[in-house]
Parts: sequence; structure tokens; C-alpha cells
Amino acid sequence: MNAVQRHHLRIAWWMILPCTIGLVCFRLFPILASFLISFTDWNIIGVPEFVGLNNYIQALTSPLGVKVLLNTFQYALVYVPLATILGFSLALLVDTGIKGVVFFRTLYFLPFITATVAVAISWKWMFATRFGILNAFLSWLYLSDPIAWLSNPNVALISVAVVMVWKDTGFYMVLFLAGLQTIDRTLIEAAKLDGANRFAIVRDIILPQLAPMTFFVVLIAMINSAKTFEATISLTNGGPNNASTTLGYAIYQNAFVHFDMGLASAQSWVLCLIVGGISLLHYRLQQRKA
Repeated sequence: MNAVQRHHLRIAWWMILPCTIGLVCFRLFPILASFLISFTDWNIIGVPEFVGLNNYIQALTSPLGVKVLLNTFQYALVYVPLATILGFSLALLVDTGIKGVVFFRTLYFLPFITATVAVAISWKWMFATRFGILNAFLSWLYLSDPIAWLSNPNVALISVAVVMVWKDTGFYMVLFLAGLQTIDRTLIEAAKLDGANRFAIVRDIILPQLAPMTFFVVLIAMINSAKTFEATISLTNGGPNNASTTLGYAIYQNAFVHFDMGLASAQSWVLCLIVGGISLLHYRLQQRKA
């Protein structure tokens, strides 16, 4: 390495130094600190007291901890299939060259770029028991008495999931649409010449070709469902009686309401392990298919 190359290397190091310092201070250090705090009992003000694995045991085995994990799993059972199916369906609808399709693509994608809090507040008005548009519509059809969408333990979690499905479907639509653009159109044209209908084309050509993208969409949807927070705090505050408290919201509650930083950190690492496990499973399945 000559003098000019060494000079260029020094310049490069000086240019990336600010980003490196920021990464260490605001990413790596908090990650390491949260891992260490997860083994302590700390309320932010006092001195941390080492408690071993007690926080992890509480997060995984206490009645509330188990309920939070079950709520997160149930939320994912609603959110992931609905968001994936609707995203794929919308992608099929807008995968065309007709005039005006760009408007509909933008329209379907718009909720995703809207602030979650704004979306949640809008839906909260629609979910209102007495004057909400949903109950008014059901009453007009004589289908049901007013439903307490956000204060009924049986439907509160589902209501939150539906709101986030409505918000995020446009994002998954774009992912599927990107996958559809890579499919060889001659295969579809040949199938049409052979008399295949739309359903057969989707089943025999599009779905197999989109398998990698479908795996990716499901992975992203599962990760998003595991860390949902904004909609929960805006719609239900985790209620009623923790019926809609998911892992992301429980971390916030323990850290910034109860000031139990040890338990919150332990739950954060549980969430990290869940997301990491999902990602590893996706990678293994992709490797097996390859």
C-alpha cells in the first residue's frame, strides 16, 4: 500500500467515524445495557440488584406473562393470514396496464404511510359503541345490537388486529406486486391459449412463482405482529383487563409506567428471540427449497 492509498484509507476512516460512534453509542451500547439490565431488579432511580433469571421466569411463566404471550400469538393468527391474503389479492387486482391503475395502487398504499396513531384514532371513532359507523351500519341492517368493539375482551384484540391489517395491507400489496413483475408473462399467455381460467393461472403459475416472496411477506408480517405497539396504546391501552396487551405493549408498560426495567428488558430479549427464531426458520426453509 503506497502513501496515496494510505491517505485515502485515513480519509475513509475519518468519514465513517461519526457514524461508527453513533452506532456504538445509540445501538450497540443500549443493546448490551438492556441485556445486562434484564438480570437485575432496577427501577431507574435505585441501584440495580442482580436477580439472575427471575425476570425471564416471570416473563415466561407468570399468569400475566403467559397471557401476554398468548395475546401476541392470537394477534398474529389474525393479522398474518389476513394481511397476506389481502395483500396478494390487491396485488392481483392492480397488476394490470389499464389506465388509472396507478391511482388505485397509490390509494391502497396510502394507509401504510399514514401515521399509526392517526389511523387508530380514526378507527376508534368508527368503533365507538353508541355513535360509531360500524354499529350504525349493523343496526341499519338489523344484524346485531351495538358491539363494544374495544371494551369487550372477546373482540378487543381482534379489533386492533383488523385496524393494523387495514393499515399494512398496502405495503404487502407492493411486495407481492414486485414479485408479480418478475413472472414471465409468456407462461401466463401460453396458459390462456390452452384454455386455463384465471383461478388455474393463479394456482398453477403465479403462486408457485411467488413462493419466495410469499415466505418473505409472511416473515415480515409475523415480525410486525410480534412488535405491535402504537395501535394498542391508541385504541385500547392494553385493555380491557389486559385482553389486548401484546408483548410490545407490555414492554412499554413495564418500562415507562411501572418502571420495572429488568422485566421490560427481559421481555425485550424474549421478543428479540421470537423475531430471530422466525427469521431463522424462514432462512432454513428458503435454503431447503433452494
